[in-house]
Amino acid sequence: MKRVLPLISVLAVAVAASGTALSQANFPSHPIHLLVGFAPGGPSDIISRVVGAKMGEILGTQVVVENKTGAGGAIATDYVARQPADGYTLLNTPVSTAVNEFLSKTIKYQFGKDIISVGPQAETVNILVVHPSLGVKTVQELVALAKSKPGEVQYATAGRGSATHLNSEYFDMVAGIKTTAVHYKGGGETVKDLLSGQVKMMFSSIAPVQEFVRDGRLIGIATTGPKRDPAFPDLPTIAESGYPGFDVRLWMGLSAPAGTPKDIIQKLDDANRKALEMPDVQKSLVTQGFAPLIGSADDFDKFYRAEREKWSKVIFATGMDKD
Repeated sequence: MKRVLPLISVLAVAVAASGTALSQANFPSHPIHLLVGFAPGGPSDIISRVVGAKMGEILGTQVVVENKTGAGGAIATDYVARQPADGYTLLNTPVSTAVNEFLSKTIKYQFGKDIISVGPQAETVNILVVHPSLGVKTVQELVALAKSKPGEVQYATAGRGSATHLNSEYFDMVAGIKTTAVHYKGGGETVKDLLSGQVKMMFSSIAPVQEFVRDGRLIGIATTGPKRDPAFPDLPTIAESGYPGFDVRLWMGLSAPAGTPKDIIQKLDDANRKALEMPDVQKSLVTQGFAPLIGSADDFDKFYRAEREKWSKVIFATGMDKD
């Protein structure tokens, strides 16, 4: 019997290993869940649904988008980090995921340790919009107003640590002004209060507000990229408006729990890239104000880490880490 037990153990390990290999080879065999840390209607939600649907077609399964809001996306990130590393739970990963690590001592996840890259997906610039009642139409007029009334001008954000929040704090820093944040649970929830004038300004992604800028219910002041955006070619950039070098873009990609097998990451990476190369997906993204950000898991890993370093400097310089 003493000789049989080791043999049984070896066989058990072999069977388990072969079962795991078979499982990976058959991936995916059931629906994949894609977690979004913000409310429906915002950019993370839009991108996840457009690209996720096409990935599902390519992989031969359904990609189910779930919105798990709160803490600037950190609740969804922490949830994904604790799920089985089998490729069936993915995370929409915007810039806020990178910066949350510096914003709270209670954050439990770390990129590279708890979540890993699957691939980049899309980017867009932000647009600075104001309610007509604010009475400004240029960056210079807005800065002058904010300087005359420190802290009185309120801006909407998609949540503490979100791209919209960081963009506003960065602008305050370079313009030498002080405005006050009003945090929401996602980009989709800010538009109603912007339209009513309850909050007066916001750095928004283009998609949720372009209709209202075009019909005059909101005023577009400037865009935040290095050059004018095709969606609003008549609007100057902030860099053109007196702040050379100002460049803020909203980006997002996909990540998965750390430990997800490399061959599964590769399958997801390939499906993500193929989806982004599809003309109908690209057309849909452009219509929403986004550009596809095509690259590999390694590309997104390097990009993510560079952005995390960039925004950590803004966070510490503005004292956001102590809020």
